[in-house]
Amino acid sequence: MVYDRAYSQSAAEILCPSSIAAEMLRSMTGIDVVHVPYKGTGPQITDLIGGRTDASSAGTPPLMPHIKSGKVRAIAVGMPKRIAALPDVPTVAEQGYKGFETSQWYGLMAPAKTPEAVVKRLHAEAAKAAKSKQVAERFAADNAIAVGNSPAEFAAFIKKEQERWSDVVKKANIKAE
Repeated sequence: MVYDRAYSQSAAEILCPSSIAAEMLRSMTGIDVVHVPYKGTGPQITDLIGGRTDASSAGTPPLMPHIKSGKVRAIAVGMPKRIAALPDVPTVAEQGYKGFETSQWYGLMAPAKTPEAVVKRLHAEAAKAAKSKQVAERFAADNAIAVGNSPAEFAAFIKKEQERWSDVVKKANIKAE
């Protein structure tokens, strides 16, 4: 994995999820890495398999076929707990870097002025779907977890994520160009 803030690149390239996660890992571990910006996970994985890069940070779905075939070796997962698809692969935190956690998440949002009754109905239906067998099976295929928490809990989660990642950006002195 390579990372170099002096490299000429846009803030959007440096702030993609896998790049910012790599920056967090770099700052926590002190490893010397240089960032190589890619236009998508496909070319990134192609270079990893081809030996043009030494390591990479990417989500599980595009990597699993290559891990299963032995072309790529999983070293750690960024989730707070080990994942079912890779039970023998420890988390980054288990390897001594407590507090490291990175995962991709999605949420259902509505405009701020949406009537409370509509928000409650949307939440109820979304929470019901999140607990369904169909969603659980589909999410499990991607090593994802359906949460279905309340709007207040989701707002608190977003706030926590903003604080954590803002701290990483500030510590790395990453600036938008």
